[in-house]
Order: sequence, then structure tokens, then C-alpha cells
Amino acid sequence: MSKSSQRSPFGWSNRGGTNTVTVIEAPIARSYRRRAIIAFWVVLGVVGLLAATVASHYMHPIVGALLGGVIGVACGAVVFALIVAWPVLRVFWHWLPEIVLGLVTVYGWTTLMQSTPLWGSLLVVVLVVGVPAAIGPVRRRIVAWAWCLIVRHRLRMCFAAFIATNRSGSLPLILLARPTPAGERVWVWLRPGLSLRDLEQEGQVQKLAVACWANEVRAMRASRKYAALIRVDITRREPLAGKVLSPLPDYVPTDVPTNAPTSPGMPPVGLDLPDVPDTPVTTTADTPRPRKPRNPTTTETSPNGFDPSDYA
Repeated sequence: MSKSSQRSPFGWSNRGGTNTVTVIEAPIARSYRRRAIIAFWVVLGVVGLLAATVASHYMHPIVGALLGGVIGVACGAVVFALIVAWPVLRVFWHWLPEIVLGLVTVYGWTTLMQSTPLWGSLLVVVLVVGVPAAIGPVRRRIVAWAWCLIVRHRLRMCFAAFIATNRSGSLPLILLARPTPAGERVWVWLRPGLSLRDLEQEGQVQKLAVACWANEVRAMRASRKYAALIRVDITRREPLAGKVLSPLPDYVPTDVPTNAPTSPGMPPVGLDLPDVPDTPVTTTADTPRPRKPRNPTTTETSPNGFDPSDYA
């Protein structure tokens, strides 16, 4: 290795050349390392103090204090390792289905080769691969699940490229994905500093649709309790646009006359306008309503000239 090649966080980088291989960006690694150091000392102090207090009741106080310090250091080290390794663990989470599928394929093939002859192994592989490929519903189901794996990576690339992140650079965590009749549905957990409005901005949803090779993308809340859990629906096809053959015509008997009523024992229901006579409608003029005469027995009026009998 040349002197110009230096070790970067979670990867190698060559400052003298143009090639750079970095799993985790340096600012993100420094941010997580700083959080891990703070969490280590907090856990060491809290857990160590509690463990020393409990241990002092069963042994000498000095021995209890030492034991509490050891327990605090152990718990703090575990928390430190988890926080520092979280960016790498998140990468493993994103590629977990592919990793599991690769391990099953490699170890399954090795076990099959050790337990059966070559022709038997090839026959099993042909059956496992050929039968699902020959059956239409099974093949379409496998393709739909394959699109779910592709969409998870496409969304991750979109979040890293143009979706706004928080101040620490944390991206949303892509959870599960499953196929739907129209496409795929993906659940995403937003990190602090992000909201659904970041995805609903002008042009963001269209960019997601372009990146996922889809027709339309909709983002909405997936939980009434947690605002961080959102659902991304990816539409690739319109399931209601296709024609569906109805089996009802097969149940109609062939010996029914053409002029038979639509329902057995019931007359045809409908309105035939030519059968309705066209009679002119005559209207009468409205007669004026007679005005009620004043009460002749009432002679008192108000001082301002108001007579209540006018409204009787």
C-alpha cells in the first residue's frame, strides 16, 4: 500500500488518485463516534453507580464499588459499539434479503452437492428454477417480490441524493416492502428532523417515481400514533383498467324468448316516453290574498303612530 493511501472511517480512500471506496462518509462517522463517547460515559456513570450501590449491600463497599465500575464499563462498551457500528448495521439491514438469499443459495447448493450425485443436484436445480418459471402465477409473484427488493434500494438512493436530511446527516430508515395489485408498498421510518412534508414538496414525488421506474408515487402517514412512520405506495399499473370476463352470461338459459321480461314473474320495469300522452298543462292565475281588516274596537295607538292592529 502506498503512503498516499490512508485509512478512512469504515473504508479505504486514496488521496493521490481518483478512486475512493468509502462505506460510511467521514462526517457521519465522526458524528456517531462523538455520540458513542458521550453515551459511554453516561452509561458508565449511571449503571456503575447503581451496580455499586446494589453490590455494596452484599459485599464490602470497596469490592462493590469495583464491581459496579466493571459492570458500568462493560455496559458502556456495548452501547459504544452499537452506536459506532449503527451506520454499518444499517447498510447490512438494507441488504439483508440479498445476504440471506445468497447464503441460502451457497449453503443449499453445497449441501445438495454433498448429499446427492451431480445429476441429482442438477435435476433438483432444474425443478426448483424451472417449475416456478413455467407456472404463470408463481412466476409473477416472484417477480413482484423481486421488485420490492429493487424498490427499497431505489428509495435509499433517492433519500441519499435529493431528500433533505437532518443536521447530523441521518437518512430515513427503510423498513419492509410488499407487493400490491398496483405495484409495491414500502414503509419508511423518518429520523428526527424530517417530516412527511419533505416528501410532499413540489417535484419530490415525481422524482421518486422516475427513480423507481414507476408511473406514480404517493406518500402518506401509515400510523395515527407515530408521525415518523410513513407509507410509500408505488404504482406501476392500473389493476382496474383491464377487462374482466363475467361468468353471469353462462347462467342464462338458451330457451328464453327474446321478448321475455327481465325478471321471472315481474313485468318489465322502465319508462317508455312514446307511450306517455302529451297533455297540455293549464295553470291558473294566483288569486290575491284578501287583507284582513283592522280591528274596529281598537282605537289606542302608540305615541309614535304605531298601531298593533296593522299586524294582526
